[in-house]
Parts: sequence; C-alpha cells; structure tokens
Amino acid sequence: MTLQTWQIGEAKITKVTEMEQRWPGFAVIPNATPEALLQHEWLLGPFADPKSGRIRLSFHAYCIEVGDEKIVVDTCAGNHKVRPNFEALGGLETDFLDRMTEAGFGPDEVTAVVCTHLHVDHVGWNTNLVGDQWRPTFPRARYLFGAKEWAHWATEPQVYGDVVGDSIRPCIDAGLAELVESDLRLNELVWLEPTPGHTPGHHSVRISSNGHDAVITGDLVHHPVQFHHPDWSSEPDVDKAAAIATRRSFAERYCDDHTIVLGTHFGGPSCGLLKPHDGAWLLDPTGFPDIA
Repeated sequence: MTLQTWQIGEAKITKVTEMEQRWPGFAVIPNATPEALLQHEWLLGPFADPKSGRIRLSFHAYCIEVGDEKIVVDTCAGNHKVRPNFEALGGLETDFLDRMTEAGFGPDEVTAVVCTHLHVDHVGWNTNLVGDQWRPTFPRARYLFGAKEWAHWATEPQVYGDVVGDSIRPCIDAGLAELVESDLRLNELVWLEPTPGHTPGHHSVRISSNGHDAVITGDLVHHPVQFHHPDWSSEPDVDKAAAIATRRSFAERYCDDHTIVLGTHFGGPSCGLLKPHDGAWLLDPTGFPDIA
C-alpha cells in the first residue's frame, strides 16, 4: 500500500489507514441520504460513490514528523476491542501497527500521541493487548488528552463498551498521559485549536511552516458534504448547535488558496482546499491524488 504524504514546509505528514469503507451517509449524518449526496457532483468519485451515493469513510491516523519529533494524531479503532453497539469496530484484527512501523512510526519511535477527542474510533490504538492486559502501544510517547474532554468522558460512559478502561486509563496509569488545554503548542510548527461541539473538548491540529499550512479536522466534520451543509449534524455530535457554529467558523477561517484541509474520516484523497460554493463551501481535492 502506497502511503499518502504531504510536505508542509519542514513538517512531513503521513496518512496511515486502518480501514476505508463505503457507508450509507445517513448512518453518520442523518441528512446525507444517497439522493441528497448524488446532487453534489463535486463529491462524486473522490468522496462518494457516483452510483450508490454511499460515502467513502476512512479510519486513519495522521503522523507528523518535525525534526526529531514523531507525533500521531488519533489512533483509530484498535484491535481486539469489545464494542457493543458498534459492530464495525469490534473484534478487529488489522495490520495497522505494521503499517505504522513501515511509515516510521513504530511503537518505540512515536514521541507524542494527540487525540482530537476521546471517542471510540480515535483512541483504540492508544493501547494493545499484552496477555490479558491493555498496555500503552507507544511506551516512549506522551499521550495528550484534552483536559475538558477527559473531564466529560471520565464521568459520562460511552455506549460502545469500556473505552476509557481499555484505551485511555492504561495510559494514565502508566504515567504517560498529560491533560492539556485545547490551544496547546506542541512546538513551533504544530499546535491545537479548539473546535468544540462534536464533543465538549474537541480540538483540531494546525501545522504551519515556511508559508505552508495544513489543518487536521478531527470530527468537526465527518464528510466534506458538511462544508456545503454545515447545518447537517453528525449523529454523535453532543452539542449540535455548537458543532454547526464550529463548522461555519472553520470553513470561513480556512477558505483560502493554500491551507490543506486533512479530514480525519474523509476517504479517497482525504484532503483538499476549501472554496466558496453556492453560498457555502466545497472541498476541492484537485491536485491531491487518491492513493490506494
């Protein structure tokens, strides 16, 4: 499998895919029916199937290399997890960790893990199963969890099983976790930006170097159609009004000719440039190949 990479000045970003699937859009975004999606020609091919209208939904990590630092943004679903109410993510046995190692982000090479939020499909590879115990996958990394995000999920259990117990708490117990604010600057080139709504402490990740810019969305959007319809809420958004406002402000801020928007769940090319379109925005993937 050829890896997608982006060079943002001195920073190199690599996408490592756990899995990409074709989903009915309404399974995540209730308004995203096949009939509605097929009306958006700019989506068809790169981000949605042109015949069925199903969306290309990807689970992947973005891996950032800056000097001696190797930063992983979101760790997907993970292997061997018990996930009631989310069968697509339960009992997985993928070679994701081998792909990470091939990309230069093996367990002993990663220096930091950033979780945009603490939902089930963004924390899974924080840990792996050693015998009958969950252990941190990246033992030399610092795990950066949003303080506000942790305060929410520490008392509000997810419906997809013991996500805290199998994917978050072991990192805290190992002394590797740091509870951080959502404007943390990791280094001169990489920092967090608050993008609340999907979850209370959700943040995105900005990369800027030598006049080149990129932003990793997290789940403020699950699919590019939400840039054209920011009022189309994702089913898991805990504060839908705030999430709508965040999508609008994000699109207004990054609608330019140079900031690469890297979607955390966008399949295909997974990225593009935001452009004005019919009173809203579209994501133009022109020039960014869809690498299998």
